[in-house]
Amino acid sequence: MTRATTVRAVLAAAVLLVSVLITLTMSPRLGLDLQGGTRMVLQAEDSATAKADRESTDRTLEVLRRRIDSLGVSEPTLTRSGEDRIIVELPDVQDPRKAAEVIGRTAQLSFHAVRGPGPGTELEKGKATGLTLPDEEGRPLALGPARLTGAGVKDAGASFDAQQGAGWTVALDFHKGAGRDWTRMTGEAACHPAQDERRRVAIVLDDRVISSPQVAPSVGCNVGLPSGSTQITGSFGADEARDLALLIKGGALPLPVEVVEQRTVGPTLGAAAIDASARAALIGAAATALFITFVYRLFGALAAVALAAYGVISYAALVALGVTLTLPGLAGFVLAIGMAVDANVLVFERAREEYAERTGRSLRSAMTAGFRNAWSAVADSNVTTLIAAGLLFFLGSGPVKGFGVTLAIGVLASMFSALVIARALTEIASRSRFVGDYRGVNGIARPGRVRTWLARRDPQLFRSPRRWLLISTALIAVAVLGIVVRGVNLGVEFTGGRLVEYSTSRSVDVQTARTVLAGAGFGDAEVTTAGAGDLSVRTGDLDNHEEHALRAALAEEGGHTIKVRDELIGPSLGDELRRNALIALAVAVLVQLVYLAVRFRWTFALASVAALVHDVILLVGAFAWLGRTVDGIFLAALLTVIGYSVNDSVVVFDRVRELWAKARRESVTTIANRAVLQTVPRTVNTGMGALFILAALAVLGGDSLEDFALALLIGISVGTYSSVLTAVPVALTLEKRAKTPPPARKRASGRTSGAGAKRRDPLDNGARV
Repeated sequence: MTRATTVRAVLAAAVLLVSVLITLTMSPRLGLDLQGGTRMVLQAEDSATAKADRESTDRTLEVLRRRIDSLGVSEPTLTRSGEDRIIVELPDVQDPRKAAEVIGRTAQLSFHAVRGPGPGTELEKGKATGLTLPDEEGRPLALGPARLTGAGVKDAGASFDAQQGAGWTVALDFHKGAGRDWTRMTGEAACHPAQDERRRVAIVLDDRVISSPQVAPSVGCNVGLPSGSTQITGSFGADEARDLALLIKGGALPLPVEVVEQRTVGPTLGAAAIDASARAALIGAAATALFITFVYRLFGALAAVALAAYGVISYAALVALGVTLTLPGLAGFVLAIGMAVDANVLVFERAREEYAERTGRSLRSAMTAGFRNAWSAVADSNVTTLIAAGLLFFLGSGPVKGFGVTLAIGVLASMFSALVIARALTEIASRSRFVGDYRGVNGIARPGRVRTWLARRDPQLFRSPRRWLLISTALIAVAVLGIVVRGVNLGVEFTGGRLVEYSTSRSVDVQTARTVLAGAGFGDAEVTTAGAGDLSVRTGDLDNHEEHALRAALAEEGGHTIKVRDELIGPSLGDELRRNALIALAVAVLVQLVYLAVRFRWTFALASVAALVHDVILLVGAFAWLGRTVDGIFLAALLTVIGYSVNDSVVVFDRVRELWAKARRESVTTIANRAVLQTVPRTVNTGMGALFILAALAVLGGDSLEDFALALLIGISVGTYSSVLTAVPVALTLEKRAKTPPPARKRASGRTSGAGAKRRDPLDNGARV
């Protein structure tokens, strides 16, 4: 066994061992759509005293963190997004109304002297003398100007005073300067007689008096209460005291915030999604493993072993890096399993060619040549997918980011499993005389049925490239017609509004639900089925109290009604998502064009981008004709299709470049036809591997993954077609007008043999055992 093979085997064993340990000892971090809970996106806004920049948003985040920690939510997550956004994730919080009441308080917390009973209960603002507000019991109080703000509060806590019999109390502690102001204000209040309204101090938050205690009779005039020993007493219950302490301690937000996005998902939906995805992954991966074993026999079985190792490694990487696994991210992980076989298929097909073309070549040397010759296509195709994953992460939001992260980890793990684990296994197997002598066992010594059929028929696909271009143009016209006639059904993420899904104990048809909601004052609500008898309600502006009333209206007809999904997107965020979607597509096209122009020829780059645009239009048009929703999940699928489309085109053009460099005098049409016929077996086998996974997701993944799987099924099918019958005809048409000479033949480097120049293996130092 060579030293390079030994290094690969040891490296593979070490990575697998670490991955297994991580898998057994660490748990994944599940997103809210998998474990249930509420996710809010808060938009910080400028105030009269502060600008919504990075620093003030960070201060706002810390105030929110203290408030949420006091709520007792397990493992809440707060992060700043950009300069002026805060993402709040609250696991296990199904009803966001209470959380929103505490989180979203935006007014300044202030302390006021009471000047006496007020003339009425109406809020009177803008007067130099102060304002009038109702106290806790609804009686109006005339208040003086604010003497203190929440910024002066150092701490506040609720405790039970059993010794003095005062019951639950709230203790206040102020910062040094604010403490002096507090002592002065309470000292002035103490100058008034007991039971006089002017002996009270009002604590105001959100234009509401949350407490207005009287200064104790024992406090002398102009003496006041010291900061550290101030206690608010009253007939508090435990919850009332804790809530009051929480509101005072939380203080004022440095900036007002607005909820621009809110998502709530029930844990039953998450558990069902996990189970469905797990079943789809197992069945799809098993079908893929059986397929490649059937096609490539022993070496296919070894690739299936590497595929299982890939699953363990990529899962361990997700857990070790602390990646939040969302539902689209889980789907991306499953999809990457199907794409992980691509590198193995490329290698095996190149090894078949080497074995068939060179008489007397050993199985081992054919496999070595297969890995060497497939390297450029593997690298370029995976780089294009990584570009798409990067765009998902940097330009996407929420679950789309999670999909981008898991897809990128999956691509890197698949390259490791193919180029290290699978290579080590196949190199060890290829040294066996039994494996080399029996062609029916190794799966490489025979050319394969697809390759044999194509060699016998030798179809001339590109005698008339315009024929294929006319077909592609007709398909685009049909897709555009669907977009114009049917329109694109943009999801709530892009349009703004609220989307809520309910599960009812009694079956309620859509028409009945519409009638019930119209009678309750929600005549503009769009009601559709959400699978398994659930109802999906989509409206414009709808606050939490109105949502509660909407659910109550449905419960009158459907019995016990549970909210299983809740998404609130503000119009500003919807506009931003639409803009980011267009930016993502434009950047994807530009980056792919530049990369391919550098790696190949400008004609090949333009042809690949033309096929990419062709695929995007057809996929959007298909969803328009089908009436499917175009949302963030669709965007994730669309950008994945972009990566897959360019992936296929790269494989074809890599072979065109290679063959053209060896036969510079032949016409590019002949070269392209030969290259396509040589790469068709790889395209078919790789596409089948991905289709097994996607079919499993579409059938078993449930309603939450149905549109995602459908988009990828359409996209991969269209991408497979366009990489051959759109990209190549466009390239041939451009080449007729181009004056660029054929690609130069690469110079031989490293060791040579009768088989021609070899590229040196980076893990092979030339030593032999």
